[in-house]
Amino acid sequence: MNTNDTPPEEPNVPEKPLGEGTPAAAGAPEQSGRRRLAAGLWPPRLSRAQLVVALLLFVLGLGLAIQVRSNSDASAPLRGARQEDLVRILDELDGRTKRLEDEKQKLEDQRKELESSSNQAEEARKQTVEKERQLGILAGTVAAQGPGITLRITDPKGQVESDQLLDTLQELRAAGAEAIQINGVRVVASSFFSDEGGGVGIDGKKITQPYEFRVIGKPQDLEPALNIPGGVVQTLEKEQATVAVTRSAKIVVDALRAAKQPDYARSSSS
Repeated sequence: MNTNDTPPEEPNVPEKPLGEGTPAAAGAPEQSGRRRLAAGLWPPRLSRAQLVVALLLFVLGLGLAIQVRSNSDASAPLRGARQEDLVRILDELDGRTKRLEDEKQKLEDQRKELESSSNQAEEARKQTVEKERQLGILAGTVAAQGPGITLRITDPKGQVESDQLLDTLQELRAAGAEAIQINGVRVVASSFFSDEGGGVGIDGKKITQPYEFRVIGKPQDLEPALNIPGGVVQTLEKEQATVAVTRSAKIVVDALRAAKQPDYARSSSS
């Protein structure tokens, strides 16, 4: 046996520095996962349906905000009103609603009478005559009488102008006025107001103060409509005018207007 034989040398394997190897390999998947998560979140990927829903929600929210603001602005003048004034306004609204319901019921009754009448031709003739009378009152071609009010406006300083009288007329119409006469001039749907020197013109006819309105309608509706907070009476009194409203069981409106033949309009039944 050869005693000079030396054992084979072990292969020289370089030592790995402490802290390297496994920890670094474990951190690579973590870093890669974060990048994938970030890439999935931004930029956002929205479908067309999601964009449409988002737009609809935005428009709905904007509409609700505008509606709330509008309601707040509309109710602002009533916030400082007294309780009795609010009750009066509610009564007026109830009165207008009742008038519309009565008119609806009247039309339904007329329809039923036409359908059930044994002599429909005679019934139709009666209703035609009645309708002609009503239209004559509205057109100012026939006189009228009935319950209502007299409104007298005294304007010693000449501050009341045509637009304020027009506002008064519109308020009376909204309260259910059926026939109106101002200082001997019959007022109808086509009437117009203008400012004249020292007075007001109605359909080209000059009238001067005191301005007297004769109004046929339900007094319980007409008078409160003029006295609501911020209404006709308060507006005229701010112009230092004196306003007097008197209820009456009988108001006569006898100023007449000539029936005007239309130049172009013709009945569709002729």
